[in-house]
Amino acid sequence: MTRPNISAALRTLLALTATTLLSGLAFAQSYPAKTVTLVVPNPPGGFVDASARLLSEPLSRVMGQSVVVDNKGGGSGNVAYSLVARANPDGYTLLTSYSAYHVGNPSLSPKLPWAQKDFVPVALVTVATNVIAVHPSVPANNLGEFISYVRANPGKLSYASQGNGSLSHIGTEMFKMQTHTSMVHIPYRGSGPAVQDVLSGQVQVFITTPPSVMGHVQAGKLKGLAIAGKSRHPGLPSVPTTAEAGLKGFELEAWVGIFAPAGTPAEVIAKLSTQIKQAVELPETKSRADHAGIELRYLPPTALDDLVKRETEFWSKTIKAAGITAD
Repeated sequence: MTRPNISAALRTLLALTATTLLSGLAFAQSYPAKTVTLVVPNPPGGFVDASARLLSEPLSRVMGQSVVVDNKGGGSGNVAYSLVARANPDGYTLLTSYSAYHVGNPSLSPKLPWAQKDFVPVALVTVATNVIAVHPSVPANNLGEFISYVRANPGKLSYASQGNGSLSHIGTEMFKMQTHTSMVHIPYRGSGPAVQDVLSGQVQVFITTPPSVMGHVQAGKLKGLAIAGKSRHPGLPSVPTTAEAGLKGFELEAWVGIFAPAGTPAEVIAKLSTQIKQAVELPETKSRADHAGIELRYLPPTALDDLVKRETEFWSKTIKAAGITAD
């Protein structure tokens, strides 16, 4: 039997493929050889920043290299996303991605300076439900009283968000639609400045993740009316869920995942994801997460990719129904 001839072009292609695979494996074996940067699309303070800082220390120990946090707030996350999308795809510049930006921004603006395809998923790291928090001046001690007050005083109260298209913005608009209430939206550049104005009473309402307001609720500086999740939060055990408070069907969950620029070698993604898993499973990481009011939840790249696809479809429908637009 005569063996088929292999063309010179095919032999060249096979050689290049083998060289690329070996090169990728060699690069992954030496990775990381220098400092890794976690780019955060928010200013310091809040759930996303807290998640990055929660991960950076244990990941540094697992990797044997420094992992630093670089806050690049602004543009509803677009500043940071654009920076990482243009970064060298070598695993040293990573995006600490916030769910509302990652799955919401593409529906908010058709002319984004980045696209989801510019990133590859590495690992889901944390999730957080949301708490409905209000300034003590609001004459309501539970969720039912709050809804009644807002209905009787349409447009009197204002609510804070981390910016147009953020989860706090979209989630509060969902709350308004479900409860048939009206409040004025005041967008901020991240949770930190939003919390300051809610504490001062300049803005009265903030639906946000627990790390932003948990300490203030515990200290009595803000009133926690309800947890928008299936179960109570361990850091706020006396705050009922929305269902317990009489508002069934209103739940909000934010997540933070690590993404790399498209083109990052698959071997590096696999190694990095494994290292992140090891970091989040350390007992001291869980202890710090519990103290901060953050739930650790690791997912590998394929599962995170599926999550992005599901939530992109959901948020697209929600944004259109609420008529939410970008700045």
